[in-house]
Amino acid sequence: MKNEIEFYDKMYFKDRTIKYRLKDIFDDNWDNFIKDNPNLKIRDVVFKEVDKMRSCRTSELGYSVYECPDCGELKFSYHTCKSRFCPSCGNKYVKKRADAILQKCYNCKHRHIVFTISDYLWDIFRKNRKLLDLLFQAVSQTILSWFKEKYKKENYIPGIIAVLHTYGRDMKWNTHIHTIVTEGAMGNSNIFKKFEYISFNALRKRFQKILLDLLEKELGKQNFKTLKNFIYKKSDNGFYVYAEQKKNKKQSTKDMVEYVVRYSGKPAMAESRIIDYDGTYITFWYQRHEDNKIVKEKIHVYDFFKRLIIHIPEENFKTVRYYGIYSKKHKFHDKMIMLMKSHTKELRKKLSTWRMMILKDFDTDPLTCPKCGNLMLWQYRVC
Repeated sequence: MKNEIEFYDKMYFKDRTIKYRLKDIFDDNWDNFIKDNPNLKIRDVVFKEVDKMRSCRTSELGYSVYECPDCGELKFSYHTCKSRFCPSCGNKYVKKRADAILQKCYNCKHRHIVFTISDYLWDIFRKNRKLLDLLFQAVSQTILSWFKEKYKKENYIPGIIAVLHTYGRDMKWNTHIHTIVTEGAMGNSNIFKKFEYISFNALRKRFQKILLDLLEKELGKQNFKTLKNFIYKKSDNGFYVYAEQKKNKKQSTKDMVEYVVRYSGKPAMAESRIIDYDGTYITFWYQRHEDNKIVKEKIHVYDFFKRLIIHIPEENFKTVRYYGIYSKKHKFHDKMIMLMKSHTKELRKKLSTWRMMILKDFDTDPLTCPKCGNLMLWQYRVC
């Protein structure tokens, strides 16, 4: 399967002369899409993020001027949009977010656990996005209560990193939460006790009950009672909770963090998966989750937009959240060893600058003078 994915990636992206960009596709069709769909309810944040993405690295956002002190050569560096809907800026966001998460982690084993819900609830969360907070609450309460009940006198508290994903591989709305949980917890007297076994069957039923009760309280018993009873009948074993492991081996904490965060700061569609675009239709591929088969799909650009924009989060909405000992320092915090050493933090901070990220990704120094090769210096900024 890995070879098949690499084949598609190489055949449709790396070796082709044309690389399709979301920015170009939106520039070609977005204005007509708005005009041709006057009754479509589009959130304000969607217009804002799309406009930012289309303006990325253009004069609309301003630029900085650099000058070579030796030959006087000038360079104009256009500012980026910083939008999570922008593939380029999203990549930078994901890298910085992953580093920020790793800096919080203790040097212990972690478990990657995914919490999914009944598809009968998907539309409820899509239409009322404030309810997504309840999804986070239900996940955190499920995990924290399970640990607490193991030894009530100790009141064990694990560390939890929760990341919201709103789409599946075909870009359709599919709300679920990825968590990274410490395989251990801090107690009242015990600095850190290992918990290598976590009962997923227990978590499934517990998660289902907590979430449905929270929704019933928020939506009203009469409004939610029928659907709640129906879901209990359809999902008598609880909601699906499972641990993802790569190649049947436990992933490192770094791998887990990079995996779960990569979807939190980028568009639902990676540009590398776009096979063809003729101005009206878009063809892309994805690996189907059910059987891991590679699927090609061709849809109208308007339908493509509809799938993409529903996943733009509300402004200031936190898609990554911390719970347990990762949200508040425990009294035994200073006795734990951090995953990332202080000198590594400083090094990563230096490598996260605009210049160093370009140098690392493209092996080119953006501040090298193209004429004489000397270092160009910043002069002024135009907003």
